Amino acid sequence: MLQSTISRASATSSSHGARTMARLAPRSRNNAMSHPPPSKRVEPILEPVFLALSHPLKGKTSIADRNVAALDPTVFNHPLRRDILHLCVIHHLDSLRQGSASTKTRGEVRGSGIKIRRQKGSGRARLGDAQSPMLVGGGVAFGPKPRDFSTKLPRKVIEMGMRVALSAKVQERKLGIVSQLSWPHGKTKHLAQKIDQLGMRKTLFVTGEPKPPATLERAIGNIEKVKLITTDKLNVYELIKWPRVVLDVKAVEYLERTYRKDVPVSPVPIGN
Repeated sequence: MLQSTISRASATSSSHGARTMARLAPRSRNNAMSHPPPSKRVEPILEPVFLALSHPLKGKTSIADRNVAALDPTVFNHPLRRDILHLCVIHHLDSLRQGSASTKTRGEVRGSGIKIRRQKGSGRARLGDAQSPMLVGGGVAFGPKPRDFSTKLPRKVIEMGMRVALSAKVQERKLGIVSQLSWPHGKTKHLAQKIDQLGMRKTLFVTGEPKPPATLERAIGNIEKVKLITTDKLNVYELIKWPRVVLDVKAVEYLERTYRKDVPVSPVPIGN
């Protein structure tokens, strides 16, 4: 009985030692797990955003204007971030503040510096000169002075704000794309009728041209609740302020070229 117990103990210790030695022994190259080499091919991970072109201002809707635009998803399908929009809007509004408020201190108010009355004996309160902040017409204590209210914001945060604002317009179906923004003459009456017909009141028109067409700029300047700007003047505040935004094709190309990310996108299928 004692001998069998000793034999089992010795067998257990020998097996435990064998497992320990096997654990400590280095693996040979033949027994090592073979991993496949990393693939150099990157598969597309994002799908483009398809948006039908809107009715143009000039002329009737043609076949070309009924096409579908394939938008970059890194620009027009970015995850929404309300905190980023808030930072960009506050940054823009701070830059608009003039900061020209100014008050005069007691040293800047005109008048003599002589003491109004003697220190003691009059039975009244002690006073200095007439420029004291305690008196009417005197200086202002701790009043405002001209200052710069503009704040700094990282460039990448502003770029993300543009992506978020454009993506929000796409999700809300408040973004339109036209082939081009043009108008044959500078008459405001006919353009206002066309805008009312298309339901484009309270709309911000953005063109990718270096300078808007002269006829369209002159005609749209007198229409209420409509604005025309170029892409270099577009910002997050304007995108959020206007209920609807209409871009031309060149404006879309500019925005994609400026704010796109280097992320693989699935190719656009071309129909027959």
